[in-house]
Amino acid sequence: MPKTSARLLSLLSLLQSRRDWPGQLLAERLEVSPRTVRRDVDRLRELGYPILAVKGPDGGYRLGAGTELPPLLFDDEQAVALAVALQTATATGAGIEEAAARALSTVRQVLPTRLRHRVDALQVTAVERPGARPNPQVDPQVLMALSTAVRAREVLRFDYAAPVSPPTAADADRASAPPRRVEPHHLITWGGRWYLVAWDLDRDDWRTFRVDRIAPRTPTGPRFTPRELPGGEVAAFVAGRFQGSDGSGGWPCRGEVILDLPADAVSAYAHDGLVEALGPDRCRLVLGAWSWPGLAAAIGRFDADIQVIGPAELKDAFAHLARRYADAAADQRLEPTSTTARRTPR
Repeated sequence: MPKTSARLLSLLSLLQSRRDWPGQLLAERLEVSPRTVRRDVDRLRELGYPILAVKGPDGGYRLGAGTELPPLLFDDEQAVALAVALQTATATGAGIEEAAARALSTVRQVLPTRLRHRVDALQVTAVERPGARPNPQVDPQVLMALSTAVRAREVLRFDYAAPVSPPTAADADRASAPPRRVEPHHLITWGGRWYLVAWDLDRDDWRTFRVDRIAPRTPTGPRFTPRELPGGEVAAFVAGRFQGSDGSGGWPCRGEVILDLPADAVSAYAHDGLVEALGPDRCRLVLGAWSWPGLAAAIGRFDADIQVIGPAELKDAFAHLARRYADAAADQRLEPTSTTARRTPR
């Protein structure tokens, strides 16, 4: 590679690594004169790179945004990370599968041989859990519109569709209802679906909206001052809304037990449960679930003795499961045959 071309690539790599570069510092890093830096910047501009001159005591340069996408430089780790992200785009529900596949093909063509081999060896397939609900596809344009409103802190108006179900009279009323007005705060993904976390101006409360049901209206409204989320952190807020872990009794069934296990061994698998150490080998666990048998089964997966603190419904659920498990253990043995296992008559 000619020396000038190599220097241009080095200059471009430096400009991509930080926002502003003083001209003298660039010259020192490239081991050339400031005049050579100016000439190289002009060459990059001729190639389509929008390099801006920064005013100040030292002067300098900044790589700006242009109307077209010029060639980019990636290091090894960035290239592999980009390939993985593009391969797993099918699991995002963002409706960008075809575009991601084309982008991956484009990136692969310009990778050096050593990196192309690494990317080809790293084949990733996003697979949904068996029986999992299908993830609705979201229009990328809707995602962009919501993200723009979140970033600009502008009031958003949108129509919100009802869940897919047989039409009712309430659906007709909803169709003629005025648009929702919200202050959009966060665009998130949860369980393969996209949600908008926003302050509902008409209901004077926080709400989470499924993005696949949102149809934005234009123009957006006035700018707003961001409010503080309950708990101050979006991950905890969303987990509380979806799993009932905010301490407000969101889970319909919530119980307390003592386990003969260290607290750190339990907390790693308790998800949104509350774990309190009672000693080196004992801990208190407060956990919620959608049913009492489901809660008892979730606690029973810990391989330890269990002391139920309460409530009585949890004790009854353990007794119910104990009878069910005892019946299963006393059932007929299974003996393998040449092809399948069948029950042996009593």
